[in-house]
Amino acid sequence: MALLGDAFKGWGGILVGFGAAIAAPAILPAAGSTLRPLAKTLVKGALLAADRVKELVAEAGEQVSDLVAEVRAEATSGTNGSGSEKHRSASAHH
Repeated sequence: MALLGDAFKGWGGILVGFGAAIAAPAILPAAGSTLRPLAKTLVKGALLAADRVKELVAEAGEQVSDLVAEVRAEATSGTNGSGSEKHRSASAHH
């Protein structure tokens, strides 16, 4: 969970920037035509980045789940999967 916390740590400043960009047209009407498209572009970029982070976290979770299943299967079959048992028996003969 710390990974997600680190990924979203800098979002406070970004959100303040978005808020300022969106509020600016009310304060400076002439700036609205310039800042709104910029704010939309920034929001789109943030959404794409958030989607990518979600994909990466899901993929990492899948890999960890697969690894856990593999270790459990090896534990129930009595092997450790690293080949060290074969290595030990081969080196004992030398």
